[in-house]
Amino acid sequence: MDVQFREFDPFNVWIWVEFNTVPSEIEKQYVEEVFNSWFFLGKLGGFNAENLQVQDVGLDISYMEYNDDAADDSLVALMHNMGEVEYEANWGRCWFDLGTSDAIAIDVLIMALRQFSKDYVVLDSLIIGGENDDWPTGESRYGTETFLDNQRN
Repeated sequence: MDVQFREFDPFNVWIWVEFNTVPSEIEKQYVEEVFNSWFFLGKLGGFNAENLQVQDVGLDISYMEYNDDAADDSLVALMHNMGEVEYEANWGRCWFDLGTSDAIAIDVLIMALRQFSKDYVVLDSLIIGGENDDWPTGESRYGTETFLDNQRN
């Protein structure tokens, strides 16, 4: 799976996946589960690089003392919004407002989709950001208007 980055705005980012063939309904469901799971973890603040206590300790975490105060003192890192996954031919895309989540979220998604492509559904490419010339995103589809509407609800 080829990974590419285009222009990136964490508050308004499209993530594109190119399937090896036109995806079946079950393959679409699998991809949607990956995106939904990733977003749910982000919505719960799971991608906070300021609070990587276990990672920072290293390999031996036996009897590690987790510092609740340090966790409480770190800045909140929450994803804000996710659009519907859309499909056209062998492409899929989804819009996200990654909010204040850290870039580790992108690493986790890339690693998950790389393994997903090896084990479940072959993906030729993953593109973070930008848009495809032959499938424009449009400014108001999931941009600021949707974010503001969701904040009101």
